[in-house]
Amino acid sequence: MTDTRPDSLARLLGGRGGALDASLPPLAFALGWVLSGQSITAGAAVAVGCGLVIGVVRVVRGDRPRAVVVSVALVVIAAYVALQTGRAEDFFLLQIFVNAASALAWAASIVVRWPFLGVVVGLVTGQKFRWRADPDLMRAYRVASWAWVGQYVLRVVVFGALWAAGQVVVLGVMRAILTWPLQAVCIAVSWWLIRRSLPRDHPGLLHPRVPAGNAPEPA
Repeated sequence: MTDTRPDSLARLLGGRGGALDASLPPLAFALGWVLSGQSITAGAAVAVGCGLVIGVVRVVRGDRPRAVVVSVALVVIAAYVALQTGRAEDFFLLQIFVNAASALAWAASIVVRWPFLGVVVGLVTGQKFRWRADPDLMRAYRVASWAWVGQYVLRVVVFGALWAAGQVVVLGVMRAILTWPLQAVCIAVSWWLIRRSLPRDHPGLLHPRVPAGNAPEPA
């Protein structure tokens, strides 16, 4: 099987840069909140400022402006929620909902036989949806996508428990821990599941194998 380097799937899915960037504003909020004597306004200002700086850096290094705007907007919304409720832990409420929605969406994609992992890899590699005509790749992507469902469920459980307990600082720390490190584990597990699911003679992710008489489904 080709595409056997352990880091190949990580590169296809965007690497660690974006995940690291996403973990900094929540951590900045928690630090700003503590250092200012538990001022939500100060924490929100630090988080938004951190998000804006990261956004500028991402634009300079060539990231898509739309993705940067979405990232900054999520930080602003999270800060707004905390300011409106007067509860510092509510800064992390948006992340709980986003991860819950992501878990449901990934699970649904598996059930309807459009596993998101296959969709993402197909679009990134330019194959689009040719992999759907390959029964082996379809099965591999469906199996491996469950690792992503588990990732989101774990975040919901951990963040939800800490939010209910009002553990703002721990939430900030765990937000960082359960971002890139957890995503790295998820990618590694996904890659392992794909390799275990594909036959030994399969040419790999970049080479969908279409059985004779079958044609790829239209995009």
